[in-house]
Formats: sequence, C-alpha cells, structure tokens
Amino acid sequence: MPTVHIGAEKGDFAETVLLPGDPLRAKYIAETFFTKPKLVTTVRNVLGYTGTYQGVRVSVMATGMGIPSSSIYCTELIRDYGVKNLIRVGSAGAYSTKVNVRDVVIASGACTDSTCNRMRFGGYDFAAIADWGLVQLATEAAAKINNYKTHIGNIFSSDHFYHPDEKLYPMLNKMQVKCIEMEAAGMYGVCAEYGGKGLAICTITDIIPGCGIPTAGQKLSSDQRQTALNDMIKIGLAVAVGASKQSAKSPKASKPGKKAAKAIKKSPKKAKK
Repeated sequence: MPTVHIGAEKGDFAETVLLPGDPLRAKYIAETFFTKPKLVTTVRNVLGYTGTYQGVRVSVMATGMGIPSSSIYCTELIRDYGVKNLIRVGSAGAYSTKVNVRDVVIASGACTDSTCNRMRFGGYDFAAIADWGLVQLATEAAAKINNYKTHIGNIFSSDHFYHPDEKLYPMLNKMQVKCIEMEAAGMYGVCAEYGGKGLAICTITDIIPGCGIPTAGQKLSSDQRQTALNDMIKIGLAVAVGASKQSAKSPKASKPGKKAAKAIKKSPKKAKK
C-alpha cells in the first residue's frame, strides 16, 4: 500500500535501494544500468525504479537534498516496504589537498551539525556509522571499478549548503574528515532505529570555495558530472549484487534451543573421579 510520500505498492522495491538526491539521476541510473527498469513511484516527482542488474533485482529512488527530506524516504523504505539495504550515491565537496575532484569516498561514519540523531538518541551523541559488511563490499568493488582514488573514513553531513562557520573546513581537515555532504548521518540514524543497513558512497564534485587550499573552487561542470559519477554508481550496484548473494547464502534461523540441545546430547560425559 502506498505511503504518504511513496506511491509504490508492497513488493515493488528490491531489498537494496540506491539513493541519489536528484530525481533525474535516479532516472539516469535506472535507464543506463538496469535491465527492464520499471517506474514504481512518482509522488512529488521523486522518481523510483526497480529493475535488474547482473541478474539481481535492485531499486533506485531519489531522496531530495538534506537530512529531513532523505530521512522521510529512508524511514518509509525500511519501515513500510521492508527494504534491507540503503546505499546513498551522491556528490560531496572536499577541502583537503589529499582529496581531489572525481575521487570516491566510502563513508564508514558520518559526523554532523544536525540534531537529528540526538533527538532519536535521548539527547546523547550517536555514532552514525555504516554497516561494516556493506563497507567491505564497497571497498572490494572500488579496487576493481574506480578509476580514481578511493578514500574510506568519516565524512560530515551538514544542514547548511552554504555554511556560515568559516572555521569548519580547517577543523574537519585536521580531524581527518574526508568530505562534506548533506544526508549520510541522517540515513545511518534511520537505519539504526529501524533495523536497516546503510552505506554512503560519494564522488567529490568540487573543492569548497574559500577553504584555504590552492585547488579551492575547482569543480565539475553539470555535463562532467553525468559521467564522473559512473564509477561511484557501479560501486553501489556491485554492493547491491554482493549483498544479495550474501543474503541468499545466509542460513535460515533454527528454532531457539535446538542446536544447544543437540550439542548437550553429543557432548561426552565427564569421567568419574
């Protein structure tokens, strides 16, 4: 049954959904990489598709920009449609000489200036981290697919696109936070709350203007973005394929106590003293 924000029926989404921010990028991914893509939702022009990639059923849906918007879709996908894996595939900005335009960042964790996770975590700091299994799959895929440098580590999810704090970027650089975007920390919080698995993969599309490094202001054009993001998208799709294979191999849970009872019966009796 459709939700308030998603017009798909139950079963329309695969167990893994790629999440770009831009609806047109969702359309691009479906039409470029999927076999027989099917449009499953168009509510508010937030497009969602399901198809197959390398024989595995996979979906893609836009989330819009920012934690509030993306959290709505992440919540409904897991809670209402039973989606297991959410993979953000989006752009990010860098501010370090170690991270360049076109590099790919696999976000093992996400810091934030948002209070979204504190609100769901009783006012305490919540460590917003990716699922380790998905991080491993992405790392393995990136080694084969990515034509540029791959970074793995912390990123920063901001509520501000034009951030008012001029000291932010030097601080993030000092703390070895790889890049800045606007969604991952919220997605990781939603996954933790509702039992899903999440991973954000980002392509660096610009070096933040005024960040204090020689390459500041460097960026990809709109046309360049169309192809520059393909490596990241392929990595995300490889993660979807890998997660599906792992899910198929995982043994069905046995009844509680059954294995323990068998082990007790088979265990050798203690010798009498």
